[in-house]
Amino acid sequence: MKTLPTIHGVTEHDAGPYRMERLDLEFSNGERRQFERLHGRGHGAVVVPMLDDETVLLVREYAAGFHRYELGLVKGRIDRGETPEQAADRELKEEAGYGARSLLRLRELSLAPTYMSHATQLVLARDLYPERLPGDEPEPLDVVPWKLDALDALILRDDFSEGRSIAALFITREWLRSNR
Repeated sequence: MKTLPTIHGVTEHDAGPYRMERLDLEFSNGERRQFERLHGRGHGAVVVPMLDDETVLLVREYAAGFHRYELGLVKGRIDRGETPEQAADRELKEEAGYGARSLLRLRELSLAPTYMSHATQLVLARDLYPERLPGDEPEPLDVVPWKLDALDALILRDDFSEGRSIAALFITREWLRSNR
């Protein structure tokens, strides 16, 4: 196992919802470098809501980063005092209009671990029932059912590009196949 670099100093400043840090590092071979990393303020949850054993519910929402509408999974921030499962259920009710009687945290996903500390919890939601909570979205989100056996067509769509959603669906599909 490689020896972690020595951190000789850290400087930081606020960058909106993140804290930017600059690390002064020395590697085991004597090389010195400065790396930057972002620390998120809190963690998130991405939810895979299964309407039935073969159908996942996606939502279509405005994506400001690309100024277009994008299909993806329900996701959001885990509020202070919430478990990932509680946050997943709340977000599911706010964004898709469903609650879940069964919530299972499958694993943690990182976004860009080479420069970000943000982690997202992947939560499988099953045994859904209709329930809506008010959310922070500026407009109602379209809910789009999609068959898991049609993931090959989904990942080729121009309006389905978010990496967490893609990874979460493949992980969930494989988990469901192994745990039936």
